Amino acid sequence: MASVTVKTSSGADAGTVDLDEAIFGIEPNVPVMHQVVTAQLAARRAGTQSTKTRAEVRGGGAKPWKQKGTGRARAGSTRSPIWIGGGVAHAPKPRSYAQRTPKKMIRLALRSALSDRAAEGNVHVVAEWGFDTPSTKGAIAALAALGAEGRVLVVLSRDDVVAYKSFRNLQNVHVLEVGELNTYDVLVNDCVVFTSQTLPTATPTADAEAAS
Repeated sequence: MASVTVKTSSGADAGTVDLDEAIFGIEPNVPVMHQVVTAQLAARRAGTQSTKTRAEVRGGGAKPWKQKGTGRARAGSTRSPIWIGGGVAHAPKPRSYAQRTPKKMIRLALRSALSDRAAEGNVHVVAEWGFDTPSTKGAIAALAALGAEGRVLVVLSRDDVVAYKSFRNLQNVHVLEVGELNTYDVLVNDCVVFTSQTLPTATPTADAEAAS
């Protein structure tokens, strides 16, 4: 079972913690991660695109000219899709892009993503952030002390409001509550920082179960 050194926000060692093999030690399932991330991104689409068909465009009730004898092509309406100002053929309409993804697949994808980050040594655990007041400068110093580089995902508990306010203005940091932990955000960031309270286990709390 892999273990990670727990650190304080100043970078000092505060013991070690074993990473749960069921969450951080499995073989990443790439196809499942791909399918789950695709579904997540699809669900973000607004789906509000809308254009008018020939039945919805204003006008065009009268036949432009008689059927025969003019030398021109037959036409029954000025709102035909081939006319300027006409309707749109096969017009896009509002729709939902959401995909149904089984819960077991979502949980497997999240465990795969966390295992991939753990295998690379990019899972960090801090005992607690310990900010008395919101401090962006303090947040930068804490991440540097932990050795968290690149894009960083910080996972906080719901009541850790001061830490949230400290990290939220950093461009390369994404902050989530533990109940919002998901495959896409783990994969899109270079490393993940948990607190001792938010570190997932195989016997989930209510928050960690919601995250999976």
